[in-house]
Amino acid sequence: MGEQPLVLRRLLEQGAPGIRQVAQEIAARNPRFVLLTARGTSDNAALYAKYLLEIRLGLPCGLTSMSTTTAYGAHPDLTDVLVITVSQSGGSPDLVASTRAAREAGAITLAVTNNPDSPLAGVSEYHVDIMAGPEKALPATKTYTASLLALYLFVEGLRDGDGGAAKALPDLAEQLLARQDEIRALAARYRFAERMVITSRGYGYPTAKEAALKLMETSYIPALSYSGADLLHGPLAMVDNVSPVIAVVTDGKGGEALQPVLDRLRGRGADLFVVGPRHQVEQASAGFVLPTEGVAEEVQPILEIIPLQLLAYEVTIARGQDPDAPRALAKVTETR
Repeated sequence: MGEQPLVLRRLLEQGAPGIRQVAQEIAARNPRFVLLTARGTSDNAALYAKYLLEIRLGLPCGLTSMSTTTAYGAHPDLTDVLVITVSQSGGSPDLVASTRAAREAGAITLAVTNNPDSPLAGVSEYHVDIMAGPEKALPATKTYTASLLALYLFVEGLRDGDGGAAKALPDLAEQLLARQDEIRALAARYRFAERMVITSRGYGYPTAKEAALKLMETSYIPALSYSGADLLHGPLAMVDNVSPVIAVVTDGKGGEALQPVLDRLRGRGADLFVVGPRHQVEQASAGFVLPTEGVAEEVQPILEIIPLQLLAYEVTIARGQDPDAPRALAKVTETR
């Protein structure tokens, strides 16, 4: 986690030109549609890319179901479709097989990985290196934020933007990591939680999903992630004053869309933990103020997840477990 400011700087200073070149080459081919392929943490990064591509470019996107090709042998026509596969290791057999099948079906294929020598990079037409360096702990942290930044820079390259909104991120990430004591105090509140709910809307929704994954894989607390809109369609009934609710409130349209959900949660007496702007934190049971003033909404997820990574770490430590080596996990998950 502590390497994230360094990784973000490296990507901005050394990786951005190459990402822009790849984006320009792909833009020249005028893809008609985008499919995003990933698993686990990388799936949450892919969901972030979906928001970017649809909002910033107006380009329709879908998240793939790999089993349609790897298990069922489907042969969709992917001519002029951009298939982006996101994977930290680039080694999972189903990701490699589905990307190979997509390329054979006429797709423009792009791998976004932390390993340019991986099998996934080898079967893809284009590759973006997130340049995070070795990540020895099992839960992905720096590779997640590096993937988000790489995908942001790629989308900016597609739209011929300058990516300037990302320049402040390394320094802001450093500030967030320096507040670990603040998170440690908050973590004591959730040491004995039996269940947690994480919610957000818009660009913050991938953060909610990633935070839930981190809590589950490190502390083993069942953590359910919902779009705020989906939470109102039924699951709100399980919210009470015992099970904590974490709300990721982006400073922008996503946060505005989440406001009715926050009002309903407060009305139910929920133990509400807000990660977001100060005025939202002040209305919650507990919270963590993000330094998002003046930060573009589309890059806020790169900051939002850091205190939640720290929270997962501190809750796990408080529960007497090792957050770097969760049970039953491997660095490369070989799904097929």
